Amino acid sequence: MPDLDTGHLFLTTLAPIKAGKAGDGSNTSCEQKVRATLAMLPTALQSPATQNTGLNSPFSRNKRTHLARMFVLGDVIYNGRNAQNPVVATAKGINPVEPQEIDKLNAAYLVFCADIDAVTEDGAPLPHNLTAEEQTEVRKSYARKLWDTMGPELEEIYRNCVGFDGVNSADGFAEYLDRCHVETTMPFHDYYLKLPKFNELSVPKLLAAILVPAGIGLLALVLWLFGMSSVLGISTLLLFVLGFIIAVVAAVLSARYALSNGSKPLPPGEYDDLPSVLKALYVQQTFADFAIDHQGADADKIYEDFGAFLETHKPADKMSPTQNPGVISIAAEGGLSS
Repeated sequence: MPDLDTGHLFLTTLAPIKAGKAGDGSNTSCEQKVRATLAMLPTALQSPATQNTGLNSPFSRNKRTHLARMFVLGDVIYNGRNAQNPVVATAKGINPVEPQEIDKLNAAYLVFCADIDAVTEDGAPLPHNLTAEEQTEVRKSYARKLWDTMGPELEEIYRNCVGFDGVNSADGFAEYLDRCHVETTMPFHDYYLKLPKFNELSVPKLLAAILVPAGIGLLALVLWLFGMSSVLGISTLLLFVLGFIIAVVAAVLSARYALSNGSKPLPPGEYDDLPSVLKALYVQQTFADFAIDHQGADADKIYEDFGAFLETHKPADKMSPTQNPGVISIAAEGGLSS
């Protein structure tokens, strides 16, 4: 299914950028204004260099975004001439020197890609499947969350895009972003601790459903050609026709089943949602400190302190205490959420 896999939505939107100058009184084009604004957006605090800035990515202000990327697509890439057989081209009178038509975008586009939990409430269980309407509601819920947590940044970026004029609320931004939505079948990540049971096809059964009636029909045809008009009181010609029809129907149904089976999204992993990932990082770090601090301690001391560890850090509660999004560790500034 497009967009949905492993309980996540792989959101992709393309917003056309206005032609001409930006409306800020400068001579800067809207496209260049978008590029400059994106260049000034801080990244996550994921390295010593970025930690020293003290500015975290605005996408870290919510707990649904696993990955996010914004960039300007000025035009599509030219991949060269379409390959063709030179003999056939010569026979058709095609001159290889003459340029072929190439694809061009009608405007520069602001591309926004995000890997998000397919939920409408932070920390909710990841779904195994969603209808098209449910996917739309998830996208809109996420867009409203973005507006509530980073509205000024979004307004500064999207004000240079076509159709954004008049958008000044979370609901308005959700509707706008949904109009820019483009389906994708390219997932960006997975956190599987163990691979799920894939949607495997029972190929022998599908082949048997096609080949058995086809074989019976073919055998009946051979018998009819050799003068045997019936078998067990059934006309061999009728048996051939029925066998052929059943085989064709079985082939069509098998193809539809294979396509339907292939479009099913993979189930979410046990700890695939962002709050669980952040909690796992938090527990990993706090337990590592616990293990180091209790080297050489006696069993009673370890038992007593581990009980206190469980009570303090609450491993079963994925929402709190935990590591905040966008930081490399809980030791970083703003890295701990209690």
